Amino acid sequence: MSSFLQPFAERFATLDATSLHRLDELYSQDVCFQDPLHQAEGLAELRRYFESIYANVRELRYDFHEFDEVAQGRGYLRWTLHFRHARLAGGGLISLDGCSFLRWSERVDYHRDYFDAGALLYEHLPVLGGVIGWLKRRLA
Repeated sequence: MSSFLQPFAERFATLDATSLHRLDELYSQDVCFQDPLHQAEGLAELRRYFESIYANVRELRYDFHEFDEVAQGRGYLRWTLHFRHARLAGGGLISLDGCSFLRWSERVDYHRDYFDAGALLYEHLPVLGGVIGWLKRRLA
């Protein structure tokens, strides 16, 4: 198990809308963050992105399943995100599996999340979700 990844994940999982000032304990000032929906360059932009995410969720929790340091200062986290959003899935709990690649020295300077954006967002929108569900059933 990585001596960096698990403590990082544990600290990351405690973040919420009131504690985003602690991002500088985890990320470098020039961090590059990317997920399927957004890209942020620098800590200030990352903080704004996380503020917009946390402002719209009623509950958010991560379960981390695997910590894999593949080289010095590089590794992967496998996780499940659980969240509630008033405008998605009728406010019900949504769970999403994903993986993060991190690069770090003292703090993370590169963070890329991999997940199914449809499973996160589009499948839970009132009209579009029905269409995507229908398409998935037809293609299965």
